[in-house]
Amino acid sequence: MAYRVAVVGATGNVGREMLTVLSEREFPVAEIAAVASPRSTGSEVEFGETGTMLKVKNIEHFDFTGWDIALFAAGSAVAKDYALKAAAAGCVVIDNSSLFRMDPDVPLIVPEVNPDAITDYTKKNIIANPNCSTAQLVVALKPLHDAATIKRVVVATYQSVSGAGKGGMDELFEQSRAIFVGDPVEPKGFTKQIAFNVIPHIDVFLDDGSTKEEWKMVAETKKILDPKVKMSATCVRVPVFVGHSEAVNIEFADELSAEKAQEILREAPGIMLVDKREDGGYVTPVESAGDSATYISRVREDPTVDSGIALWCVSDNLRKGAALNAVQIAELLGRKHLQKA
Repeated sequence: MAYRVAVVGATGNVGREMLTVLSEREFPVAEIAAVASPRSTGSEVEFGETGTMLKVKNIEHFDFTGWDIALFAAGSAVAKDYALKAAAAGCVVIDNSSLFRMDPDVPLIVPEVNPDAITDYTKKNIIANPNCSTAQLVVALKPLHDAATIKRVVVATYQSVSGAGKGGMDELFEQSRAIFVGDPVEPKGFTKQIAFNVIPHIDVFLDDGSTKEEWKMVAETKKILDPKVKMSATCVRVPVFVGHSEAVNIEFADELSAEKAQEILREAPGIMLVDKREDGGYVTPVESAGDSATYISRVREDPTVDSGIALWCVSDNLRKGAALNAVQIAELLGRKHLQKA
């Protein structure tokens, strides 16, 4: 069975990546529409590497009636205005924004982790895609949680500027060039200089001193994986164009050795274990860019707790953190649900 698919926000980084992933994975598309804001209307985007150019349609006039799936990659404001309209028209919305993630009537899905939760999509005809840093983390945690029950997670992220959109990537490029030629550097989208620097601040600050990005990681991990898991996150923006990295420390209820953890991760879906204890025997964001896997390296035991593991987790945030996960949700939806409707 083939589906009529609309990609909303098709001209942005994630929207373009969604089109690429749909093409690469040969998603059964009967018809595809590229939808974006009025300012992009009439421009063209390529459908993967098929050579097919799609003329962008104006979301303000787009009728979702008769469309099967809408992949939203346009932010919370657009989702607030149009996702509910699309869902009411009978189109299943897979939304990449944070708007619906904590809604109890909207499933928050990572297919390798909680595929069964997708059945709740019928409550609102909406499925939420998690935060980019959460998606790769729970892929790594799930098989270990199944094996030894996670009690506590402490994670520090190293998040690329593409997580802040095209503007973030442009700012890193422009600041780097300015520094090389001796021009002054003025922060725009970021709170401080991002070139040759790191910024321990993503999204707004909350009353408890954490940032909203950190809160998202904690709340979403609990919803997707297990509400009993205790967690602390520190989210940092780093001068990398694509690819989020995470240093993860995990405490378990049951004993788990590093060797056993490596064995489990080696066989886990969506994970590529690259863990050689030698120079270069690990994965960095540069190697992950353009790839679909969640890479795990530096697996070792933590001697400060009775049963603990530390590891390094890297993934292309535009893929598993956004576009790929959304398409995997659409694949799961098509296999298990839409064909039965």
